[in-house]
Order: sequence, then structure tokens, then C-alpha cells
Amino acid sequence: MENCLTLILLSSVIKLATAGNVRLVDGSNSCAGRVEVYYSGEWGTVCGDYWDLTNTAVVCRELGCGETSNTMRAAHFGPGSGKIWMDDVICSGSESSIFDCSKTKMSDHNCGHSEDVGVICSGIRLVGGSLCSGRLEVPHGNTWHTVCDAAFDQQDAEVVCRELNCGAPVQVLGAAAFDKGDAQMWTQEIQCRGDEYQFALCPTSLSHNCSHDSDVSVVCAETVRLVGGNSRCAGRVEVLHDGQWGTVCDVGWDLPDAAVVCRELGCGEALSAPKSAHFGEGSGPIWISDLVCTGSESTLMNCRLIGWGIEANHAEDAGVICSGVRLVGGSRCSGRVEVPHNQTWMSVCDAAFDQQDAEVVCRELDCGAPVQVLGAAAFDKGDAQMWKQEIQCRGNESYISLCQTSFSLKHNCTHENGVGLFCSACFILFN
Repeated sequence: MENCLTLILLSSVIKLATAGNVRLVDGSNSCAGRVEVYYSGEWGTVCGDYWDLTNTAVVCRELGCGETSNTMRAAHFGPGSGKIWMDDVICSGSESSIFDCSKTKMSDHNCGHSEDVGVICSGIRLVGGSLCSGRLEVPHGNTWHTVCDAAFDQQDAEVVCRELNCGAPVQVLGAAAFDKGDAQMWTQEIQCRGDEYQFALCPTSLSHNCSHDSDVSVVCAETVRLVGGNSRCAGRVEVLHDGQWGTVCDVGWDLPDAAVVCRELGCGEALSAPKSAHFGEGSGPIWISDLVCTGSESTLMNCRLIGWGIEANHAEDAGVICSGVRLVGGSRCSGRVEVPHNQTWMSVCDAAFDQQDAEVVCRELDCGAPVQVLGAAAFDKGDAQMWKQEIQCRGNESYISLCQTSFSLKHNCTHENGVGLFCSACFILFN
């Protein structure tokens, strides 16, 4: 039985580290290099025979280095020395370690070190904004590091945006524009030419003595957007390709596809995957059809698709409705109201929240009718930022993401003004 007065704290730890028996050597960071495995008290290499991106995915996952980017054979990172421990490695992609994959008996091989396999994992990330905007962090050693704004230029930004499958760089921002962050400062200067397809391939050198006040941020052009809804988290799906926005055909469109869009836009969970131009017909090209996502991909472009540009009708344009709210600090049906914005959760001001808004929140969460709206941070202040928009629900919307919003919030709200809410299902469960 759910207790409405119980605060459930959830925490997650993302481990970025060299696994005990696997490492990447001679790359520019800990997420790129020659694959080496530790066996029988000795480090040795892996032969590139039958090696493919599925194998690479297992190594990247094992090292906590994000998604696969590339497999480099023929001793791209230089030949190793000593033992060649593995050959004919064949992974399904679901293994937690390369040691769990099919392979010949350890140390049995027909290779030389000129065939040592290398891996480049996608390790960079943008934090505090969205997938395509935020504070730049790079993997180094066993943790994430921020980058100094004095050592970063447009060429570096080109590579960052390219690697993240975002559009062209729009802006490079210094002075911790997306907050300072908790990561260490990277002590190297990045010297990309601008044409590298991966940040890990850029040369580096010793850098300036920077502090977190100098953290660099990058804003890339988004490659996915939702159009025609009443918020950025609901609408017709449009993707950017060859410099032009186009729509997605709803053939094969389903909730896992929508889940990827919601994650990419920082809009919470997918609630619905409407078809048949639910948010109106788009114009221009119809870029994608028969998209197949598992639902776990970080971007829509990582899903399986058949080419670009199809013959279809805009009456079949696909749409998405993402969840736009959660209650924190109480139970599923009671707590501080938070809404997603740019891949983070934000508190809502009590002065900008009324009964109609509460009706929609409780309905969306399947929590019955609103019983009480509480101000003055009744469920604690929380760590989330304050949302700068005013919610203007009519009260009959199915999801808060369908409510109108405006920037007309006249109140200077702080965490002391976070709004809380009790829905009727909370008291049913409690009693």
C-alpha cells in the first residue's frame, strides 16, 4: 500500500570507468583506444577478425563510455605487445562483458599485432540543457571533466555537434553559461581541425589553469522538434536533414519511437504516439517512414530507418505527446509539482498555479481529482530550478503538455514558492 506521507528517494550512479579486465589504450581519452584485456595476470590485445560494431557496443557499455561510434582495425591506435588473448570474437550485443561473447580459446589466434582492434566510444556529453545544448563534459580517467572556455573554438564545436548527431553549432558560450557543474576541470586544450567525426580524434595539449567559472558550453541546432502542439513536449514530429525540416510518416510509428523523441527533447516519458496528422499536416519533405526504435535509443537518428526521403502523404504525419509533470516528495499522487524542460525537472510557482492546472495534473497521473493545492513549498523546496513560464490550463486537457503556457509570469518566485498538490487517489490509498 502506498503511503502518501513517505518520501521515496531515488538515486542513480553513472559509472564511467575502465572495467577491471578491459581497457582502451593509446587513444586521446579513456573511451578510445586499442582494446586490451587482462587474463592470467597479463594484459593482451584482441584480434580484429570478425570484429564488428556489435562487439564494440559491448566494450563501450562495459567501460561506461556511452554509445558505439566506430570500430578501428589494423592497429589504428598502434600495435600492442605481448599476448594476443582473443580472436574471432562474436557478440550478440546484450553481453555485459566482452568475456561473455563467443570466441576462440583464450590465446588461440592466427593474428599478428598489426591486426589489433581499436574502439572509439561516444564519450562526450552536453549537460544542463538538452541533448544538443549544455555544458561540455568529456571522459578522462575514471570520471567526467568540464572544458575551459579559453581553450575552445568554433572548430571544436563543429566536432562536438557532429558527434552528438546534432545540427551545426549555433553558439559557443563561456563563463559557465549552463552552470558550473561538479565535474573536475580538464587540464588539456582541445585542438580540433573541425573535420574530425569524433571528438576523441582531436589532438590535445596542456591547457590553461581554469576554474569552473570558465566552463564552456555549446549550443547545437536541434535535429528533432515537435510542432503544432501547445507546448514543446507535444506536437507533430519533424526532423532536420540536409538543412531542411521534414516530417515522419506514421507507418510503423508506435510508443517506443515516441519514447525516443521524448527522451531526446528532455520531455519525460512518452504518453501517446498519435498518427494521421493529429497535430495538423506538415509541409515540405517527408523524410522518414517505417522507423524501428527499441525505445532505449538516445536519439531518433540511432533507430533503424530505410534511407531518407519517401513518397507519402502529409495526412500520415506522426505525432508525439510526452509526459509533462510529476509529483515529488510525497507519493505518486501527492507532492511538489515539477515539469520537464531542457532535460531537467523544474519546480512550478504557486502564484502561477490554479484549480484548472491541478485538474490536468491529477488526470494525467491517473490520480483522481485534485483535493488540495498547497503553496509555500509544502513538500520541501527541492533542488530543481524554478520554471519561468505560467501554466494556463482550461482544466479539460488530458495532459499538461497540451496546456497553453506564457512567459507573462509577473511574480518573482523562489524555491519558497514551489507549489504542491494532493490528488484524491492519494487519500484512497492512504486510508
